[in-house]
Amino acid sequence: MNTYIYMVRHGESLKTEGNERTRGLTDKGKTDAHIIAELLKDEGINTFVSSPYSRASLTIENLAHSLGKEIVVFEDLREIDFSSDDKILDDKEVYPAVRKMFADPGFSLPGGESITTCQKRSITTLKQILREYKGQKVVLGTHGAVMTLMMGYFDSQYDLDFLFKTSKPDIYRMEFDGEVLRETKRLWQG
Repeated sequence: MNTYIYMVRHGESLKTEGNERTRGLTDKGKTDAHIIAELLKDEGINTFVSSPYSRASLTIENLAHSLGKEIVVFEDLREIDFSSDDKILDDKEVYPAVRKMFADPGFSLPGGESITTCQKRSITTLKQILREYKGQKVVLGTHGAVMTLMMGYFDSQYDLDFLFKTSKPDIYRMEFDGEVLRETKRLWQG
């Protein structure tokens, strides 16, 4: 009995309010969350898990509520810690940092974490989810970089180039036999 993980990258998010943990979705992000709910409503989803960041859980919330499900939050599914204070970095800061991090997996910004550290914590949690929800269909509310690191752990084609080709939101269905990835399919057509 295979387990399906639906990686749902969050929708478009405001970079002008709150911090990394609390910033919400733009109007487009909210509209896309409704499209995600419609797209996945007949998939037979059993479980919803998410990053603790608002934009990730808000992106899957409509679908979870429509199916009468709660969202289980896992702290270690959060995005890469770019800084110790959850400060929002604009794209002019984030993109060069992410490029450097992928080129040098041990590199981190001051007070932040490396992609090696991020991948280790997120994969530990993903493996826990695969064991705990074996044979189920699980929606995972996530972020671009951490999603890429989790997917890349199982298949090296999911790398920096892949990350920069993803959209906000995006959906990838991963089929696992135990902890072995059998197939990945993109479901978002936006």
